[in-house]
Amino acid sequence: MLGLDVGGTGMKGAIFDHGMRPLDTLRRDTPRADGPPAVLAAIADTLLTLNRMAGRRGLSVHHAGVVVPGIVDDDRQRAVWSANIGWRDLPLAALLEARTGLRVTLGHDVRAGGVAECALGAARATPNVLFVAIGTGIAAALVCDGKAIRSGGYAGELGHVVVESGGAPCACGNSGCLETVASAPAVAASYTVRTGRAVTGAAEVAALTAQGDPVARAVWKRAADGLADALTIATALLAPELIVLGGGLAEADRLLLDPVRTGLEERLTFQRRPALVRARLGDQAGCLGAGLAAWQAAGHVAATRRTGASTP
Repeated sequence: MLGLDVGGTGMKGAIFDHGMRPLDTLRRDTPRADGPPAVLAAIADTLLTLNRMAGRRGLSVHHAGVVVPGIVDDDRQRAVWSANIGWRDLPLAALLEARTGLRVTLGHDVRAGGVAECALGAARATPNVLFVAIGTGIAAALVCDGKAIRSGGYAGELGHVVVESGGAPCACGNSGCLETVASAPAVAASYTVRTGRAVTGAAEVAALTAQGDPVARAVWKRAADGLADALTIATALLAPELIVLGGGLAEADRLLLDPVRTGLEERLTFQRRPALVRARLGDQAGCLGAGLAAWQAAGHVAATRRTGASTP
């Protein structure tokens, strides 16, 4: 099986055996600046490349799972909307099948990551989980009583919860959304605006925060506070037992988790307090979830118990 996670910045693909062990992997940039047609072409080319890699191993690919950001209608296999990539109501699975000759199952990147964390990672054996991916955008996957909630593809848009009334404009058309405060681009942009100094990304701001840079600390606190506000709302509504933070920003580990955990504790009153942990599968969760979806679509159940928390 093939699994491909298409993010706003990069694509991560892998060839998986039945035990969800990666036999080969591939990473490429997502050409979102060139528009939706370029992204579609890049996805198709990456699937074909992975298929050729499998062929060189003497393997036949039965199915490909592709997960993308935005609103994804799993039932109709359409990419309905994406603020970061720009497509609208695109029959993505059918287009990819026509271009590659492969059977393709389309899913949502963060829901796939949440399913993978529940099957293979930090949320194993936990029935009620909120998985939050913080990267180019921010989105969540809710697993309730062991089942991922889809609601026609609209569930989980935590990044578009307003946390700063009258705040910065968001790509979704609103203003003050969590993505304008706590996404990786927002963190980097906020530091640059405040200092006039360009940084390479949110990881550099995290490093400066750890070094005690006062501006970086203020930017980081703003992001952590925004996340705590949004997670408080999610906890009051959904009562997850466990919140798993993943994506690039969560790579900062305790630098992010500690202030978010403290902020959440301060904001909650009578609500059940969820445990807050870092994702175990790192940036491979979406790709693993795509592989799991491919096995399921082909009528098989991947032997996840054999793999533990291994990643590509």
